[in-house]
Amino acid sequence: MLRIIKLVFLAALMLGIVVLALANRGSVQVNLLPPGLSDIYQRSVEVPLYLVSLLSILTGLLIGYILEWLREHKHRRLAAQKKREAAQLKTEVTTLRKKHLSEEDEVLALLDKSA
Repeated sequence: MLRIIKLVFLAALMLGIVVLALANRGSVQVNLLPPGLSDIYQRSVEVPLYLVSLLSILTGLLIGYILEWLREHKHRRLAAQKKREAAQLKTEVTTLRKKHLSEEDEVLALLDKSA
């Protein structure tokens, strides 16, 4: 059921993108430098408006994902540290249990010999 909902959502999203592209087919001129600096390197490109819109949205999403990844770095580092500590403590508990059980076995063996 969740897969169907996901597919319907993606289909609606793709349909929206196609409608946006068809509605904004006009060309726009994109200047790579502001007018004051265009004397040095004059470069402009004619692209469809929908391409400018979609690239702007994708650039914003990419920047947002990168910033969020950097923000969560300390949480991931702390989680990895806690995972290592838990593994170390688990190993220590296993070692202590083996040691404790072997001591009890020796005591029980001595009691059995005396009986």
